[in-house]
Amino acid sequence: MNLADRLHTAAARLGGRAVLTLDEAQLTYGTLDELSARLAGLLRCRGIGPGDRVAIMLPNVPEFGVVYYGVLRVGAVVVPLDPLLKRREIAAYLGDCGARLLIAWHAFAETAEAGSAGTDCFFVVPGEFRRLLRGVAAEREIADLEPDDTAVVHYTSGTTGRPKGIELTHANLGGNAATVARMHALGVDDVVLGALPLYHTFGQTCSLNATVHAGARLTLLGRFDPGRALEVIRRDGVTVFQGVPTMFIALLDHPGASDMSMLRVCASGGAALPLDVLRAYEARFGCEIVEGYGLSETSPVAATNRGGSHRRPGSIGWPIRGVEMKVVGDDGRELPAGEIGEIVVRGPNVMKGYWNDPAATAEVIRDGWFHTGDLGRVDGDGYFFLVDRRRDVIIRGGYTVYPREVEEVLYEHPAVRQAAVFGVPHPGLGEEIEAVVALRAPVTGEELRDFVRERVAAYKYPRHVSFVDELPMSPTGKILKRALPRLRAGTYG
Repeated sequence: MNLADRLHTAAARLGGRAVLTLDEAQLTYGTLDELSARLAGLLRCRGIGPGDRVAIMLPNVPEFGVVYYGVLRVGAVVVPLDPLLKRREIAAYLGDCGARLLIAWHAFAETAEAGSAGTDCFFVVPGEFRRLLRGVAAEREIADLEPDDTAVVHYTSGTTGRPKGIELTHANLGGNAATVARMHALGVDDVVLGALPLYHTFGQTCSLNATVHAGARLTLLGRFDPGRALEVIRRDGVTVFQGVPTMFIALLDHPGASDMSMLRVCASGGAALPLDVLRAYEARFGCEIVEGYGLSETSPVAATNRGGSHRRPGSIGWPIRGVEMKVVGDDGRELPAGEIGEIVVRGPNVMKGYWNDPAATAEVIRDGWFHTGDLGRVDGDGYFFLVDRRRDVIIRGGYTVYPREVEEVLYEHPAVRQAAVFGVPHPGLGEEIEAVVALRAPVTGEELRDFVRERVAAYKYPRHVSFVDELPMSPTGKILKRALPRLRAGTYG
């Protein structure tokens, strides 16, 4: 079993059809298969084979697919890195995984080389890259691997400590991509918007691998910009848009956005989608959003809402085929419907483990169940609801406050564009509640505080409200709560 087989099989059937496009640049299935085979030949010449780690630091460009499938083709392990990493971070990741080679985009050559710490580097320059590969003999044989062999090592963001390498196997990724393609009924006539970073699991599985599995086309965006996204959606006839909540919020705020009912599927993941954002988006654009749930450790999809009459807005749905989920208490026992506890997952999508870290692996995988660290509940019909991250829960004067509940109320206010709620130390209460907000219209901190106070219990509303132009975001579009300064620009009580 090898993920690269999916591409080779699709190329035999759809050789002349486009698979990856970026504006005028285009790769057909046949060309992508051929170039990845030549990249594999280049790797062979450098002595790279099964099990060797190859780091790739590429933006959303067609060459990402060439390198990704080329590395897999020889049985090596892909280590995808954010192209915007600094030299110190690059050195840490390369050293941890013992990479034999770093393949980086030419624009990041100076930083990549400075952080390579002796690791061999290869730089991808458009045009020159293809000319180079034409002179390399193609590696026609695809490495025959076991389903449990590692395909990719994804590094966590490190927001909660030292970054850990998540080992995902060919079976993990191949099975999850096939499930996504089946859930969205992807076919050869579909065009998927490639707005998610391909170096992240969400974009890699749900965009790249699912597209190739289905024989569809992925039209790439170098980085997400709402105006540019709208242009590409209309120009290329996009039918499937997968994004994170901040992308849907940005589209809502864009003055040029109008009817997008040409979209057949809109899927949100990566973070909880505020219910008010979902309703506003669907009312304005005429396209239903299906919300999913998962982590990099689950390849990433573990659960998803279904469309049409099976959808329950605000829910993350129920587990995908072959996957089990339940909500457990601190003692590990399953909780009754309606009670809040930790979401745990078991199935073929769960990672092999953390790279060279058996202690960290044993901490999260217990009795075959992966403990997500996410708090949720399940209703009587089996629909799961995400409540919050365990680490983000606020304990104020002995009362438990879930930040997401307060954020949902803030998003109901028409002036609020982005909101984050978190706890700050308090000498008497243990923690106090703070909100940091980005606005689309003028409003005072006192008005927002009163708006929330009217809608939640007295111990839940934010006593402190601060304003920023933009909330700090991770490269994958998640709000970085731990990076928020304690700004005191609002009105407090």
